Amino acid sequence: MLNKFSGNKFKISISILIILCLGSIRALENQLFYDPFLVYFDSDFKGIPFPVTDNFKLLTGLLLRYTLNTVLSLALIYVLFRDVEILKFSTFLYAFFLVLLLGMFFSILKYFPDAGWLLFYVRRFIIQPIFVLLFVPAFYYQQQNLKK
Repeated sequence: MLNKFSGNKFKISISILIILCLGSIRALENQLFYDPFLVYFDSDFKGIPFPVTDNFKLLTGLLLRYTLNTVLSLALIYVLFRDVEILKFSTFLYAFFLVLLLGMFFSILKYFPDAGWLLFYVRRFIIQPIFVLLFVPAFYYQQQNLKK
């Protein structure tokens, strides 16, 4: 066990650094990104209409945040698995979910003004690195099954 740990010091160190960078994005979200929904969802938003937004600035902020989280998540996946095929597949999934989630986000914003909880969860998948929490165990499980 100790031999495995000492052999993977570099991998562990880089992984911790990437996770700290992901945490920094979250910690500095108010300063880095335009997102009027940060304040909106901190309040009791159930009966309150959505805030007025500058859709271009909102889209830019969401894209920037998703891109930063994606790049760091892909780096983490590559560091952990060292597999280009997994990296390519993950990149495809991130691109697919970006299109899907942004389409859902702006559709809810425009056509469903009473769907605050739905917007909350769609936005959560855009702004947080949730996919890496799903992909890493899935790829690990897949690799373990391929070894059998």
